[in-house]
Amino acid sequence: MTDARLLTADRSYQQAVFAGDPSGLGPAERELDAVEADLALARGRLLHARYLQERLAEDAEELRLFELAARLYADLGDQRGEGEALFWIGIVHQVIRDDQETAVPLFERSLAMAAEAGDDLTRSYALRHLGIAAHAAGDLTGARSRLEESTRLRRDLGFHAGAAANLIGLAHLAAAEERADDVRSILEEAFALVDRPEAAGVRVWVEEARTDLRRFL
Repeated sequence: MTDARLLTADRSYQQAVFAGDPSGLGPAERELDAVEADLALARGRLLHARYLQERLAEDAEELRLFELAARLYADLGDQRGEGEALFWIGIVHQVIRDDQETAVPLFERSLAMAAEAGDDLTRSYALRHLGIAAHAAGDLTGARSRLEESTRLRRDLGFHAGAAANLIGLAHLAAAEERADDVRSILEEAFALVDRPEAAGVRVWVEEARTDLRRFL
């Protein structure tokens, strides 16, 4: 099925060349910028998924695609899209390059834009990774607060696998604070959330967390 924005571009071409009316060219070009931004973001996410699966060397194309998407969305005034693209730029720095200092401001900007645009899913992602950064910095209270808020958003969205992923982090925080009862209850909830085919990958993570934290169970 052809994207409606491509059909608009074709109509604008026909109108300009054959009807002598170029008025649709500018709007059509902006529509194609939006297509290009969406495509760059989607391709970048696929490259990141491949990185997570294979853990090979960084593919420079991933960051280039996310930065292209961010620029295009900014030029279009698409705050929701720009906020999501900034999050993924942050992911490259945090997850692949282990550069929290560069990643955190990107996550903070993403969070602010997503909140303004009403994008609760991107908010949940930005909060999760701000929590990870806080944990890495030794700020257990800050990490817990961000992960709890991300988990709340994900529950509300019905994003069960994502909520379970957050609960793993919360279980490790509870263990660091010697809250044995919380470790048990958190992991029980996580197991309940991943008891479905679409969460099979996260179920493996939950099982690994249970092994790592077995002294609390």
